[in-house]
Amino acid sequence: MRSRYSAYVKENGSYLKNTWHTDTRPETIEFDPAIKWTRLSIKNTEKGGTNDQQGTVEFIATYKDKGKAFRLHEVSRFVRINGDWVYLDGENTA
Repeated sequence: MRSRYSAYVKENGSYLKNTWHTDTRPETIEFDPAIKWTRLSIKNTEKGGTNDQQGTVEFIATYKDKGKAFRLHEVSRFVRINGDWVYLDGENTA
């Protein structure tokens, strides 16, 4: 989760695509230059351990858009494919 957040901060679309499940991954990833990510806070995790094949991460990511502060509160689902964790999908909890 932290590495994907860092990829958004650095606008690293290739990393995001490589860590996104092929069933849910968008064809293109576009970044809005007005958005500046400012903080990531992990609130909860379930499963995702060494012997697990799936897990969830609840997080709050804060950002600024044209100087105004916002937050993204999501529960993300990850699955393990060939030993690597990939993002499957997420539910905004607003």
